[in-house]
Amino acid sequence: MEICESQEQTHDALLDITAETCPMTFVRTRLALDRMQPGQVLRVRLKGEEPLRNVPRTATEQGHAVLRQAPEPDGGAVLLWIRKGG
Repeated sequence: MEICESQEQTHDALLDITAETCPMTFVRTRLALDRMQPGQVLRVRLKGEEPLRNVPRTATEQGHAVLRQAPEPDGGAVLLWIRKGG
């Protein structure tokens, strides 16, 4: 299924790591994914260039799928949807 920018991507859990710094940004993301079932979607709210670069890359390396990435309307943070791999 293709997701258009105007469509809302659903999620099973939400994680806000805007106050975290690396490497805790992915540590918290990984712990959240570990608690989920394969196929479920985690929506991560993050802020900063380093987490935006590292969280999607590391999630992909660990077998998860990054479904979408979108800036929040106020421009302060980015939302990232990650589907847990099996």
